[in-house]
Amino acid sequence: MTRTRNKRRVAVVTGSRAEFGLLEPVLHAMREHPGLDPRLIVTGMHLLPKFGRTIEHIRAAGWPIDATVRMQTGEDAAASEPLAVARGIAGIARALHRLRCEIVVVLGDRIEAFAAASAAATGRLIVAHIHGGDRATGDVDDALRNAITRFAHVHLVASRDAADRLKRMGEAPERIHRVGAPGLDAIRVFQKIQQADPARSEDLLRARIGPLADRPYAVVLHHPCGRPAHVEAATMRHIVTAVTQCRLAGVAIFPNSDPGHEGILKILRQVARKPDWRRFWSLPREDYLRLVSRAAVLVGNSSSGIIESASLRVNAVNVGSRQLGRLRCGPNVIDCGETAAAITAALRTALDRPRPSPRRSRYGDAQAGPRIAEILYELDITPDLRHKTLTY
Repeated sequence: MTRTRNKRRVAVVTGSRAEFGLLEPVLHAMREHPGLDPRLIVTGMHLLPKFGRTIEHIRAAGWPIDATVRMQTGEDAAASEPLAVARGIAGIARALHRLRCEIVVVLGDRIEAFAAASAAATGRLIVAHIHGGDRATGDVDDALRNAITRFAHVHLVASRDAADRLKRMGEAPERIHRVGAPGLDAIRVFQKIQQADPARSEDLLRARIGPLADRPYAVVLHHPCGRPAHVEAATMRHIVTAVTQCRLAGVAIFPNSDPGHEGILKILRQVARKPDWRRFWSLPREDYLRLVSRAAVLVGNSSSGIIESASLRVNAVNVGSRQLGRLRCGPNVIDCGETAAAITAALRTALDRPRPSPRRSRYGDAQAGPRIAEILYELDITPDLRHKTLTY
């Protein structure tokens, strides 16, 4: 279809630093599209000083913020999550009413995306969901992602596996668009920048981690899985022990705000006193990619280790069950249990393997942003689109 009307206003909701890094290529493509008018709603972890108040990173990157919605308080308790969802639904609903958007874009499986999808769908707005159909058993990740799938009118999936899974769930094929993982778009741009000026890239790395740039180091990115803080602390302690036993320096990035995070923070506060460790509340996306691309290994349970590590040509050690079921890109990911011995063995395996060679990712060709922008622009918002009927 050819559109001649005014720009289509689209709300994009972000609740965490990692998810914003994935959404940023989509925002760039939407901003550059002559027919789209993106509006940014910032919520969740972004507003919490405890997690680095990453809303300031968004502002520093030049993105205008159209609304903020406070959800979490920073409390580490499972009981705080449903209250945060309730605040999020109410606040995002008010923001969407004020901004008068036609479409609401959410990504992934966090409670912020669930709150936004709930507010949008019950407000009779079109929900477009990125990374639906993925699998990662985690804590309540799959349940939230699948709930968002039911709210969503448009599915912007990252892989063939995800598309097939949504079809088996009864989602109509015409609603499913295989666009790839937008995180790979950012890697493609980063690699061009790095190749154009490698000296500058090296200087920026040294500005971040100092003399650790001269040593083999592990990037540690490990999130809670909803368990008690002492259980999460034990796993984090085992990761630190394994990194040390492998004679690696460590660069740790603080976890997300899910229940159990205090246990991980406790251990990371302790390692901050070690001379061969650095820790960061958060990092701008380009700095994070630079750090991982130079690392000897990425260790933890972040989806970055599964989806992005191969494109960054680094081996990854995936600890525990949080990413169980997520589509792997190749043999660069080594899965292991949560004991110090298991993590140490997996790290040694990763260090013995050559870096992954460049290859086409199972998560697409790093053009997700432009595809998503065009799909949102061309979308024909009809009664049939609004009214969902399962295929079974």
